[in-house]
Amino acid sequence: MAPKKKKAPPPKRPVAGATAEIENAGVVMEQPITQTLETNYMPYAMSVIISRAIPEIDGFKPAHRKLLYTMYKMGLLTGARTKSANIVGQTMRLNPHGDAAIYETMVRLSRGNQALLHPYVDSKGNFGKAYSRDMAYAASRYTEAKLDAICNELFADIDKDTIDFQDNYDGSMKEPTLLPVQFPSILLNSNIGIAVGMASAICPFNLEELCDTTIALMKNPKHDLLTTLAAPDFPGGGYILYNEAELRRIYETGRGGVRVRARYNYDKAANCLEITEIPPTTTVEIIIDKIVELVKSAKVREVADIRDETDLSGLKIAIDLKRGIDPDKLMQKLFRMTSLEDTMSCNFNVLISGYPRVMGARELLEEWIAFREECVKRRVYFDLKKKKEKLHLLLGLSKILLDIDKAIRIVRETEEESEVVMNLMIGFGIDEIQAEYVAEIKLRHLNREYILKRIEETESLKEEIVRMEGILGDQKKVREIIVSELQQIKKKYAQPRRSLILYDVQSVQEDEEEETPDYPVNLFFTREGYFKKITPQSLRMSSEQKLKEGDEILSNMESTNRAHLLFFTDHQQVYKSHAYDFDDTKASVLGDYVPAKLGFEEGERIVCFAAVQEYTGYMMFFFRSGKAAKVEMSSYETKTNRKKLTGAYSGRDELAGAFYVPEDREFLLKATGGRMLIVHTGAINPKQSRDTQGVAVMSLKRNALVDQAVPFTGEMLNNEHRFRTKSLPAAGAIPRAEDLGEQMSLLD
Repeated sequence: MAPKKKKAPPPKRPVAGATAEIENAGVVMEQPITQTLETNYMPYAMSVIISRAIPEIDGFKPAHRKLLYTMYKMGLLTGARTKSANIVGQTMRLNPHGDAAIYETMVRLSRGNQALLHPYVDSKGNFGKAYSRDMAYAASRYTEAKLDAICNELFADIDKDTIDFQDNYDGSMKEPTLLPVQFPSILLNSNIGIAVGMASAICPFNLEELCDTTIALMKNPKHDLLTTLAAPDFPGGGYILYNEAELRRIYETGRGGVRVRARYNYDKAANCLEITEIPPTTTVEIIIDKIVELVKSAKVREVADIRDETDLSGLKIAIDLKRGIDPDKLMQKLFRMTSLEDTMSCNFNVLISGYPRVMGARELLEEWIAFREECVKRRVYFDLKKKKEKLHLLLGLSKILLDIDKAIRIVRETEEESEVVMNLMIGFGIDEIQAEYVAEIKLRHLNREYILKRIEETESLKEEIVRMEGILGDQKKVREIIVSELQQIKKKYAQPRRSLILYDVQSVQEDEEEETPDYPVNLFFTREGYFKKITPQSLRMSSEQKLKEGDEILSNMESTNRAHLLFFTDHQQVYKSHAYDFDDTKASVLGDYVPAKLGFEEGERIVCFAAVQEYTGYMMFFFRSGKAAKVEMSSYETKTNRKKLTGAYSGRDELAGAFYVPEDREFLLKATGGRMLIVHTGAINPKQSRDTQGVAVMSLKRNALVDQAVPFTGEMLNNEHRFRTKSLPAAGAIPRAEDLGEQMSLLD
């Protein structure tokens, strides 16, 4: 039912001196949702994508570009530093988003903040630190800044029509749409932005490797990027865990992740770990808070104290160790449990001609090469035009050389000044521009020596013009210029890698059990899905188990804290865990509810629980159709620490029972018609495939099904030979009254 329209209130009489009322103010108007999206939401979304959050091919977002260009126009490329507040104020002529946003942009671009591999702002004062959440930057009135030397390569030839300019927000001045960067800055420094419905995350690369790769790509479009662009290079250093497949994915698609590990050293005398470099995705405070949390929860017992010792010399997290602790093993544990080892996700989303595109490093470099070729051509064309204009003037001057006295006489005898240019044009057969140039020559320069010196430039100008026209008509020559510029930039600004590469890295997951304390425990599992891990000492103090009403213990075994736990469910899935993932508890509590702790699907129920030290033995699955599947336990072992496996057993038939069998043994099957059969698992061949359908072990009559399957013991049947068979499948036998043993109640 459509909502009723609200009636407009009656018009009020205007009060003297009050402003006029807004038409339809306060009136609720009906509007289709599609129209609201088109008129209100979409323009905002496009503005954020195009004008705020996504960088362009020159490597800058509009806020960065406006700030740097303002500093360039202020003469801060070569001059002394000025107060940051002055820069922020001037930038507001181009960027009207407020001084706080502008200053925060400048902070991130500064050398002091250490967020960029090659900072663009040479800063003085407290600009905070990118690796710290709490080290705030000082106010703009206290800090000073100027452009860093590398900005010479950002603004080179900007006044030679290399890029387009546009009006600022109020049309009072011009600003560049892009900067004519002489190196692929889009991949030099990290650039992260969140727009509407999309985001961008570009990781930084070493300048020397970037220049070499760009040069190689111009010479060979099929160049293998990994041979020159080894891996990203982060300003905070650390170790990059080399993954060739993932890097190739990033280079080709622009999406993927780079695993970064912190760098540390061990002070043996003080028994202290010193962390000096951390991944770019975290901060000192996050790491310390997480380690403190792990220590309080007793998941990390090796740490005695932790301190933030960051000072003017750089980042340092000090971790005091308890006596006898292996520092390398502790760090492996911390890598696994904290952000000391973390992944930076890459999403190379860049605006190309106003449209966002996700591109790999190869395609990005190709786009930059095309952009730079256009800049070089426009610069050469600008210079060519100037050379041609100068040549044209000198050709006119050379005609004056034929008769200087005539030129002087024409000027002297012309009665009106406005006719001088016209008379020179008639007298020497030159055009108006040439005549104007001649007329402006000073009297002292009207001598043969001066004119000859100027005319000598004619031949060199003609050669330059021919050379420039050749460049404009030959892409190879344009690329030679770009290569030369890149080689000069590499020579001036290249620096060694900060992030070292670890090629052969052992997974920290492999050491997980070694770092976990091992001790005897008793494991209890109930029908309702509750699990308890109780130490023998605690069990001796109180052995009376608290259970939920109607619940009972299905499994009770002695094991260790490092035991592997497997929970098989009725959705043909197995959830894997470890005993140490569960807290030690007491018999007087209900325990952990396994479906909630391991994240079961809604309605999923456990059909079998197994606890193993090693993946030996078998899993036996008995189906109501009379089939049985024997799956080797090693089929459930994985190299990675996977928490859930699908297809744990065949789902084609309904399950009658599932059991972990360390060694072959006998099971008793009972069919709905009353027949019973003893099956020895040694008669069934094991399979590696988890979803095997198994083999027929019990022959069933029409409409009969296997009702139950339980491990067989001698107390269940008196005449057990009646229910055994030499070959499978077999029908079994119907038990007589004298066949039923004392434990036959298990099958009732």
